[in-house]
Amino acid sequence: MSARESGLKDTGIPISEATVSDFFALLKPRVMALAVFTAFVGLMVAPGAMNPVIAVIAIGAIAVGAGAAGALNMWYDADIDALMSRTSKRPVPSGRVTPGEALGFGLVLSVLAIMTLGVLVGWLAASLLAFTIFFYVVIYTMWLKRSTPQNIVIGGAAGALPPVIGWAAATGAVGVESLVLFMIIFLWTPPHFWALALFKIGDYAAAGIPMMPNVAGQVSTRKQIFVYSLILAPIGVLPWAFGFASGLYGIVSAALGAGFIWHAWKLLVDKRWAEGWEMKRAKALFAYSIFYLFAIFAVLLADTVAMRAVMSAGNLMAGN
Repeated sequence: MSARESGLKDTGIPISEATVSDFFALLKPRVMALAVFTAFVGLMVAPGAMNPVIAVIAIGAIAVGAGAAGALNMWYDADIDALMSRTSKRPVPSGRVTPGEALGFGLVLSVLAIMTLGVLVGWLAASLLAFTIFFYVVIYTMWLKRSTPQNIVIGGAAGALPPVIGWAAATGAVGVESLVLFMIIFLWTPPHFWALALFKIGDYAAAGIPMMPNVAGQVSTRKQIFVYSLILAPIGVLPWAFGFASGLYGIVSAALGAGFIWHAWKLLVDKRWAEGWEMKRAKALFAYSIFYLFAIFAVLLADTVAMRAVMSAGNLMAGN
């Protein structure tokens, strides 16, 4: 029996009819998964050993913080989300969660995540998490997204910070290595989202969001995607160049970067685009970009674990 059927609403006390799955959807679970994974890699790649319990708490707090940012984003963007087919079924524009519930949910989770990370792990990591939430919600969502076609370029800094937070949680500092991981995600973000914007150009036009294809045109956007792919590919190899990944990682990351360039090149030169051919190249690049980021961080994680296992085995043999 629902709240309405039971007459509880007649008491004057508002009863939320949102389900657990509705609130979970507010967390943007796919975006949260990416943030958690890259933060975990940053934590694991960092030098030194971390207490496993503290590590789990750190990753959990980062996950909650990422979800909180997603909820606050959905609260503020409910008006434009309602105008786009890709987002119209989200909990707030569809009416399953009220704006006030989304705002309260996001704020409570933000405070909980930051305080937990600060008290139990370290205040540098907590400060970085707080800055990430602020940057994503206030700088990107409230300002950049609706005002400039560079929205995702600048705003991408928020999505690139999780590995830095993970590194800070493990070491209490921000290392050059963590900034390399930041740069990989930061440079990956524009071509990833511009590929999406190319085949969702109608959605962004309906919502009045100045995404690059809507402002500069499709041809200019395709050129910029290709330029970013040329910059991203060598940056992806830097963990090997900086000495915190093996030559095997260098080879695999170079191959992944070459794949990114190939997809961006095919998107750039395909002549059928102007004839209204369906945007298969943009969709292919978008799919590959997701694969690229998860793959490059997964390879770095596996490489780190393998190198430490070899070092441990060597130390054991030396001790004997």
